[in-house]
Amino acid sequence: MKLLMSPPSPYARMIRILIRELDLMDTVEEGQITTTAFNSAPEIIAANPLGKIPALVRDDGPTLYDSRVIAQFLNAHAGSGLYPESRKWEVMTLEATAIGIMDSAVSMSYETRLRPESQQSPDWIEAQWEKAARGVKAVNDVWMSHLTGPINIGHIAMGSALAYLDLRHDARGWREGNDALAAWHDEFAQRPSMTETVPA
Repeated sequence: MKLLMSPPSPYARMIRILIRELDLMDTVEEGQITTTAFNSAPEIIAANPLGKIPALVRDDGPTLYDSRVIAQFLNAHAGSGLYPESRKWEVMTLEATAIGIMDSAVSMSYETRLRPESQQSPDWIEAQWEKAARGVKAVNDVWMSHLTGPINIGHIAMGSALAYLDLRHDARGWREGNDALAAWHDEFAQRPSMTETVPA
């Protein structure tokens, strides 16, 4: 199998972390591509009609896309327990919160990095940040107990989301007032799966 990805993408990094946590490096090849929201690379369009990364090209079936679909597929492929049945819905809600933070943070990046300054909307940027900040605060205040115990998809998704905030929006200071989550992330960021997937 081959994962089409770009290292800065938090969605792709989520899957790259998962691959390492499940010891699937010999099973899934990583194919780095250069693509943008305004100019999708031909190889990703061929794999995913939406032109989004990541996409998992399989030898024995159609290409899978959307990080949540790929994560569930690889978890099942490895026979692993990243979606523990005893708290499946909570774990998936934490994953969804992380994905929502990514969505807002990526939207901000697109607005400032891909659009001319004269076309940028400060109100849109601030609205997206408010969504991301509310998600971070909710995890810090409500969900910390679900970031304990054996690693699951919630840990992986949240680790990727917070790392992307550090990468693109560090000046926003998401750690302020979120001490518990900041401490968790500082420790989680030391895992080999995280250090090996830091965008160059």
